[in-house]
Amino acid sequence: MRFLIMLGMTVCTLHTACAQQTTDELHPYDYSIEKDIKVLHGAVVSAHPLASRVGAIVLQQGGNAVDAAIATQLALAVVYPGAGNIGGGGFLVGHLKNGRNIAIDYRETAPAKAHRDMYLDSLGNPITQLSLDGHLAAGVPGTVAGLFASMKYAKLPFPKLIDPAIRLAEKGFVITAAEAAGLNSARADFERLNTTKTAFVRDKTWKAGDTLVQKELAHTLTLIRNKGAAGFYQGETAAGIVAEMKRGNGIMTLQDLKNYKAKERTAVAFNYKGYTIVTMPLPSSGGICLQQLMGMVENYPISQWGFQSPQAVQLMIEAERRAYADRAQFLGDPDFVKVPFSQLTDKKYLATRMQDFTPGKAGSSEQTKAGVLPESEETTHLSIIDADGNAVAVTTTLNGHFGSRTVVGKAGFLLNNEMDDFSVKPGVPNMYGLVGTEANAIAPSKRMLSSMTPTLVLQKNEVLYSLGTPGGSTIITSVFQTLMNTLEFGLSPSEAINNPKFHHQWLPDEVAVENGFPDSTIQALEGMGYKVVKRGPIGRTEIIKRAPESRYLEASGDKRGDDSAAGY
Repeated sequence: MRFLIMLGMTVCTLHTACAQQTTDELHPYDYSIEKDIKVLHGAVVSAHPLASRVGAIVLQQGGNAVDAAIATQLALAVVYPGAGNIGGGGFLVGHLKNGRNIAIDYRETAPAKAHRDMYLDSLGNPITQLSLDGHLAAGVPGTVAGLFASMKYAKLPFPKLIDPAIRLAEKGFVITAAEAAGLNSARADFERLNTTKTAFVRDKTWKAGDTLVQKELAHTLTLIRNKGAAGFYQGETAAGIVAEMKRGNGIMTLQDLKNYKAKERTAVAFNYKGYTIVTMPLPSSGGICLQQLMGMVENYPISQWGFQSPQAVQLMIEAERRAYADRAQFLGDPDFVKVPFSQLTDKKYLATRMQDFTPGKAGSSEQTKAGVLPESEETTHLSIIDADGNAVAVTTTLNGHFGSRTVVGKAGFLLNNEMDDFSVKPGVPNMYGLVGTEANAIAPSKRMLSSMTPTLVLQKNEVLYSLGTPGGSTIITSVFQTLMNTLEFGLSPSEAINNPKFHHQWLPDEVAVENGFPDSTIQALEGMGYKVVKRGPIGRTEIIKRAPESRYLEASGDKRGDDSAAGY
């Protein structure tokens, strides 16, 4: 089905240049989903066409990539409630036209009353549902603080960036079949876990074409517009969060909210065959694992072996096995634990890690441990490149689909269930099957380890790609595969993200493949001794490529969802 977006008096398709547009009087009753576009000036790709359109209009009105990233995130908080959020957190990686790389960490933190054994019973056994559902599962939200930390790199005033989201919440938007199915599937949890009525539950089931109106969320966004970060972390909204915690036996306090700070960190940047890969540092495990993965395969003739060949796939699987073993052992919040980053990414160490790799024979996670030194998938990603060469990759999350499924009463937004990303108990897997050690144990004000991996690729200090994906534990391997697909196998942006993916994360010791993965490669892997398991879609990767010669921007949204690109 093809729709158009109605924007004031101007109507245009998502990929063509058109007259100057405005977000004033935004009435998005119809819209189009554009998977692949080619534009000259600026491009945005995100999990929802309305959010992408908002970001593209901000670019066209003179905003830069950071402005567009802020506006797109706020719009996603309205039109993509399963993962877009103001009640969760995320990471921003950017490259500015002056050559500077930036990384902003607005990952959630554990409340001050959190403690190492808070999800264990009297016998020391994990009660994992407590870290997944309801009030006790929520970490202190970081998204709003992250948006204001990003403003120092923006050009436009904040009210101009948040107003489209307020209108989308106040007036409502038409939902797709996928959105209707998501709301219906979560209805029982919404009813069980909430202490007040929410906009996500109504008498009838949701269907495609229905309008979702979120007036309470519009009010909360208006407070943020008028009062800045204090409109969320203090005053009415903060009091509402604490009241919600008390009704549901949560532990977040006014002091937790007041104390939250987003942090600027030094972006991870490393060389791969002449390209500079810029990605997120800890508490994202993605950046360090990506550097390990690419370092472990760099000296093999992977491009000669070919895309999805048994040899290339096996090499990548074995690199993934080793990186995820190190992830489990060593990685955690660098403000709380000492992480041996330089040792883990040292080229000699990475070569040593691959010494027991045997082509044609499956490795074993029982035998492959962490190295010896001298660590639902409802996240969302957006990529943006503007006309001046600024680029942003942002990944945000509530963790599970609709997070903790708890809406803050009278405030209209969902809280995350990020506490599950800590090691509830060392060696016990989280909702994504990832295990951890004391490095990622729960502690007050600590940031939980993340797999989010927003990534940029530079060539001669100019942005070539902006990419990233949701997908829980599969995020790192999806970004890794996308980079291999583009840099080694020469696939187009659309081909790189839409071809079937595979995934290995050390434990469980199995290779997960999407439906449609080549049978010949599966059979070859099984012949080597691998356990191959077919599964549903892996991630929803967004990518933009700036063609160095033509300067065109090629943006692609993942076919696995309603993801959409927009630009001018």
